[in-house]
Amino acid sequence: MKYVILSLRFTSSKNQHLIGSSKMEGLNFERLTQNYLNHCKYEKGLDEKTMKAYNIDLAQYASTSSDPNDLFTKKHLQLYIAELHSKYSIKSIKRKIASLKAFFNYLEYEEIFSPNPFSKIRLKLHEPFLLPRTIPLSTINALLTCAYQQLSTEDKESRKYRSTLRDIAVLELLFATGMRISELCTLHNYDVNLAEGIIRIYGKGSKERLIQIGNHEVLLAACNYQHSYSKQIEETGWFFLNRLGNRLSDQSVRFMINKYCQMAGIQLHITPHMFRHSFATLLLEEDVDIRYIQQLLGHSSITTTQIYTHATSKKQKDILTAKHPRNKINTH
Repeated sequence: MKYVILSLRFTSSKNQHLIGSSKMEGLNFERLTQNYLNHCKYEKGLDEKTMKAYNIDLAQYASTSSDPNDLFTKKHLQLYIAELHSKYSIKSIKRKIASLKAFFNYLEYEEIFSPNPFSKIRLKLHEPFLLPRTIPLSTINALLTCAYQQLSTEDKESRKYRSTLRDIAVLELLFATGMRISELCTLHNYDVNLAEGIIRIYGKGSKERLIQIGNHEVLLAACNYQHSYSKQIEETGWFFLNRLGNRLSDQSVRFMINKYCQMAGIQLHITPHMFRHSFATLLLEEDVDIRYIQQLLGHSSITTTQIYTHATSKKQKDILTAKHPRNKINTH
């Protein structure tokens, strides 16, 4: 099979484009990758986390051959995919392959490289079905109670008091909004309108959604934090900050949750994403329409949201107890 490679020319603007010519030149996977990442950033508007994942996945693939021409062949892709199976989970493999597919689709669409080596590769990757891990409401109550009790013991003028105010706001908003940890940590000052009780969230693919804070205690916790950190928030533009005045990181939030779990004697290992799972599952158990939950979570497809219908064991029990037709049979 004959492969057509078109040479590259870069412009100096941020929206760099690959321009084909009839002259054949050697492949430069690194340059192609950089140009593709520019396309993802400036034209598709992908977020930093997605860009970082793409960069890692493409760099990993590039390191598998000393001959750059191999990287564009079906045979090398098949060998690479086989190697992935010996090292990674199905979920990680699917992500890495998706990164490569998107890259080669881009090259084909822009008429930079043809044919697409993925066009003749058929993959069936079945990820084990795992129910979302949730946090019992009693455990969330214990976690929040511990944080509020900690606040009550601190000197109101101390740095620790201010950091506890922030911790409470983080915990409250994770549960109240169901937002992803990456979404919470990248909130800007202008995204949070506490006067109206509205938070603007930018999700995957820079999709925007608005979340209303409906609980008075949650709103008060966010307001108290904002008032305490108002100067730093105004200076940096980020809403959640660490003790150094920098944007709060995902890892800092994980550490924070672990700290309060230990203080409260909670044995369950709780991750930030479990608040999101709990948010969705508990709303379903309260008979909230799944289409509203889809919007609140920022899912582009309701299929993604439907995984939570499998997790509501309490709801299942209530339905079968009250609605099962066996209740209409009287054998006595």
